Amino acid sequence: MIAPVNVNIGGTNAMNPHPVLEIQPGLSHLTNEAEKLFADLEELSRDTIGVSRPSYGEGESKAFDMIESFAKNEGLITSRDAAANLVIELEKISDDQEYILVGSHLDSVPQGGNYDGAAGVIAGLLCLVEYKRTGTSPETPVKVIALRGEESAWFDACYLGSKALLGKLGESEQALPQRDDGKTLGTHMAECGADIDRISKGEVLIDTSKIKAFFELHIEQGPVMIARNLPVAAVTGIRGNIRHRKIKCIGEAGHSGAVPRWLRKDAVFATADLITRIDDHWTTILQHGGDLVATTGILTTNPQNHAMSRIPGLVTFSFEARSQYEHTLAAIEALLHSECATITYDRKVQFEFDKPVKTPPAVLDQSIVERINKACGDEGLPIEAIPSGAGHDASLFANAGVPTGMIFVRNRNGSHNPEEEMDIADFIKGTSVLYRTITDFK
Repeated sequence: MIAPVNVNIGGTNAMNPHPVLEIQPGLSHLTNEAEKLFADLEELSRDTIGVSRPSYGEGESKAFDMIESFAKNEGLITSRDAAANLVIELEKISDDQEYILVGSHLDSVPQGGNYDGAAGVIAGLLCLVEYKRTGTSPETPVKVIALRGEESAWFDACYLGSKALLGKLGESEQALPQRDDGKTLGTHMAECGADIDRISKGEVLIDTSKIKAFFELHIEQGPVMIARNLPVAAVTGIRGNIRHRKIKCIGEAGHSGAVPRWLRKDAVFATADLITRIDDHWTTILQHGGDLVATTGILTTNPQNHAMSRIPGLVTFSFEARSQYEHTLAAIEALLHSECATITYDRKVQFEFDKPVKTPPAVLDQSIVERINKACGDEGLPIEAIPSGAGHDASLFANAGVPTGMIFVRNRNGSHNPEEEMDIADFIKGTSVLYRTITDFK
């Protein structure tokens, strides 16, 4: 269980943002390199709006090739692992040697922003560049990893590269179709060079006992750091989630003027009733100090026959809940089914559920949180740790027993949209914090 965090959103603290001292970040001399890397990445993956880098697809592969080319030009060592992730090293690290792993992802949602995930890969890369150019080495060797397929938008499954590494990518997920071309995830992975035979056997492809710590820098995907004037912050924990991609509410179609309320089996009104009831439970959980967010991001009637004058006989919708606590996720799932049973009786409809996809919450290492906080202070930045509402690859490493830390960088306009806006100055501050933290890590 993740302990409650001392973040007073909307209270006194939110009304008094942190002052930030104007101190030159330790890696400010790498600003031009950072700007060029992000610009080149955007150019190769630009869509009609935003950027699109499909998981285990062409756009992601082009991004991998670009980052690898830059690393090689800087004299760094690169390789691809058995899950087709990109690994970058200052010097070759032997199999029996402990090391720090720094990483994030390079895929994006369709027509998304350029910084989600990529910021973490580029930050780790620039740390290695700094070591190489200055002829210095960290206390513990460092590897940087660009992970495949973190986003769920392409195959309705997330953390694909991390799961494959950790022996947790099941055959059912490998059989999932890609949203655009219909080819399975397994096919896409094989085309990118992944060892599907080993992955299908559930073989663990990385020795986690040799990973002394895992670090991930990422843009914050919410509004807290903007409100608090926090350029950089340590992360305390990562919410887990439960996801239903497709729930059906099955009623009975009819003439909108001819069927009275007491005889209707209206799928839309039944679904609206369910969402309202879940919202009431959400409010109650928050009032009692719980942690929960709930979303229905997809809701549709049948476009082939829906009409203004037709009572809808079918609604399909998604449901996602996130929390820092396993018991809260279990409770909201039970409430969802309970309310469906009640509405089935009241409104004479039926609900059909798909199999949920579950990701457990992750507790991040408190000693690493303290190290990141210290590095923030050393960089002249305010110190305040915050939780992550979004999921990240870091959660899989944390739940695999690897001491894990995350660094958030301030970002305007949210995430998963083309309006993502991270200032390069903030990114350099975050990268400087990461560099300080991993350089002295023993």
